Amino acid sequence: MSLSLSARRATVSSFLAAAALVVAPAIITSSATTLHAQAAPASMLAAGTMAPDFTLVTVTKDGRTSKPFTLSEHRGETIVLAFFPKARTSGCTAQMHTYRDKYEQLFRNGQKVRLIGISTDTDADLISWAKDDGFQFLFGADTDRKVGALYGAAREGAFHNRFLYVIGPDGKISYATSFRPLAQEAYDALDAEIRKVAR
Repeated sequence: MSLSLSARRATVSSFLAAAALVVAPAIITSSATTLHAQAAPASMLAAGTMAPDFTLVTVTKDGRTSKPFTLSEHRGETIVLAFFPKARTSGCTAQMHTYRDKYEQLFRNGQKVRLIGISTDTDADLISWAKDDGFQFLFGADTDRKVGALYGAAREGAFHNRFLYVIGPDGKISYATSFRPLAQEAYDALDAEIRKVAR
């Protein structure tokens, strides 16, 4: 028995409505999953913004400093925060060795220019590395990654991104970059930026 035109239209409409009910949840689920997967990663702070204050355990080759480093206590100085992934790895060793070897040129021997290398390593590991390699600057043990989170350097897993910030005497970030430890131009740019703001 053949269906009338109106009956056929009703049947097609019913089929399409049922199909929509099946497909729609799948579309919604797929969209939600994509949005979740594309959650924005931690981003670098912009030059010109006030540097977030923090207090961090710091060490040198001689051991822990007498008190933790608090950024706000160093207004009037130029502060360089060098976040790096892990002590004694090849890229980090190249970076810190260059800082050591060019300490007088880049950081004025620590006179009103203070460098802090910051990683998630323990203070004991950083003291050992500083002693073995003769580093003359501070290291910060950001084991809970709180300082890294403030500056967008903390990432999934145990390590920090290799972010570098120059903070001027006024407490504002004057320079922010993802540092390339094997590129000479990265050190030249750092030198130029420090010269712009250091007093």
